[in-house]
Amino acid sequence: MELDPKTDLKLERIVKAPRALVWECWTTPEHIKHFFVPRPHRVTECDIDLRVGGRFNTVFDVEGNEMRNEGVFLEVVPQQKLVFTDTYTEGWKPTENPFMTAILLLDEMADGATRYTAIARHRTPDSRKTHEDMGFFSGWGTVVDQLEEYARSLAR
Repeated sequence: MELDPKTDLKLERIVKAPRALVWECWTTPEHIKHFFVPRPHRVTECDIDLRVGGRFNTVFDVEGNEMRNEGVFLEVVPQQKLVFTDTYTEGWKPTENPFMTAILLLDEMADGATRYTAIARHRTPDSRKTHEDMGFFSGWGTVVDQLEEYARSLAR
């Protein structure tokens, strides 16, 4: 996948958990609540309709403030790729102030680990810069750490 350094941010890591389990964590509302925002913030609600055009809605508690995030899935390739955006809500209703489209790529590694690639695509260089300044790398890195810790606690 070709990235545009002006509008795209990318984080790549190796997660010490099987790809199927990482996928399950990313596609199950109860699992999302355990890793999707850096602690001490938390996910209080998650509603997933895992199909193209299906909803991916979350509610975060950030220092006592409720943050609602509504979006849809644009692409779903089981155990390999999730693409979701806040540009639309369910029913392809455009949102007023979209922020980004996220692309999650999962590649199975020979040792039972998963190559985890997260890409955030933005409409403008300014919105990309805003996201980077907000702490994209540290925040999304913390989410991956939390995901790995949680997935390993579920390992079968």
